[in-house]
Amino acid sequence: MAIIIRFLVIALIIYLFYRLMRYVFNPKRKFDAAVGSNSYYFYDDVKNVRKNFFITLHGVIFEGEKYLGSTDDALEVVSIFVWAENPDKLKGFTKEDFHFLKKEIHLNYPKADINWKKPIEQLTKNGTDR
Repeated sequence: MAIIIRFLVIALIIYLFYRLMRYVFNPKRKFDAAVGSNSYYFYDDVKNVRKNFFITLHGVIFEGEKYLGSTDDALEVVSIFVWAENPDKLKGFTKEDFHFLKKEIHLNYPKADINWKKPIEQLTKNGTDR
């Protein structure tokens, strides 16, 4: 009986350790923490084209929708449509902030054209593309 109890205690400890590691390394938790601390975080499943990605910068959440298409030699994400979930929070954002976001998106999707939803589109339209 003592051996079974020891085995169950060890199994419980291993399970709790596993759950703790899953919690600590959960990207969604890291994203939520970045939103709360007004810092930058890019939350994406690069291997799944059907899932949208999320970016937070200065406490604003941006969502990006990916579209698959053909390039010269492969099928890749060729178009991305990005918008702010709450455009009212964009007050104080500059062109440099959006160029930073564009550069970060291009790190994961280098061949994609990035399109912004209004009012971001109006601000970035006057700047240079890519």
